[in-house]
Amino acid sequence: MRWFGGKESDNVEYGSGGGGGRLLGGGIGAAVIGLIIYLLTGRTPDQLGVNQGPATETVSHEHAAKGSMGNFSAIVLRETEVVWDSLFSSMGKTYEKPVLHIFQDEVNSACGGASAAVGPFYCPEDQKIYLDLSFFNELKQRFGAPGDFANAYVIAHEVGHHVQYLLGTTQKVSHMMNGRSREGANGVSVMMELQADFYAGVWAHYAERMNGPNNPVVIEPGDIDAALNAANAIGDDRLQKETQGRVVPDAFTHGTSQQRMYWFKKGYETGDLRQGNTFKELAN
Repeated sequence: MRWFGGKESDNVEYGSGGGGGRLLGGGIGAAVIGLIIYLLTGRTPDQLGVNQGPATETVSHEHAAKGSMGNFSAIVLRETEVVWDSLFSSMGKTYEKPVLHIFQDEVNSACGGASAAVGPFYCPEDQKIYLDLSFFNELKQRFGAPGDFANAYVIAHEVGHHVQYLLGTTQKVSHMMNGRSREGANGVSVMMELQADFYAGVWAHYAERMNGPNNPVVIEPGDIDAALNAANAIGDDRLQKETQGRVVPDAFTHGTSQQRMYWFKKGYETGDLRQGNTFKELAN
């Protein structure tokens, strides 16, 4: 993926969350925080090490974050803005751009406090994507998924959750959770995550077609394989096998490696939003 010289998004901020950007809501109850984090990350706050207290960061982090990977993230975000703005316009809708909030170690979002252990996440309460840039290094070293486009897939996936929010899917999923068992709720979470993977693939479909002399961001041969490798690396079955030595399907929250690759690839190959109904089988 060639991205040097690409235009950066204006919707990027640095530092502790909850006090700037387009913050839409204030503090909310711990139970609601837990539900939102569970819906959007597939893990409970205690599993993720969520910190309900305010976060502190050093001033120097902002300068460090504005380095290479900070620039990269801002460029990728802008590329998602171009694609989704066009797609929403074709549906007669307005794409409200999310804010990418880059933090270090801990952050206090409108969905509650969280540590970097949560990984990248989207908070619908303030329509922000939260990212500690160290996750890219973890993706490479721990998950064996290196490459700029693997990193771009991560951002595009979180943008996919924002698209779900704008289209009303997040709100519907919240209602679907009511009255379900833990296993049932996990199933809904999986469908939510797989659809975000599909939307990431849709973005890649159109981003690739924007390649040209006037667009310095270029998707190169092997980039899609890098994204598929990342999707494969963070499948629930693979992670469970590596961390606990066995696979427990009822505990899946994001989908298997095969499912995640399938839905990303389907979005990439079709570019058709109508084919991204991952919830269909829940209605059967």
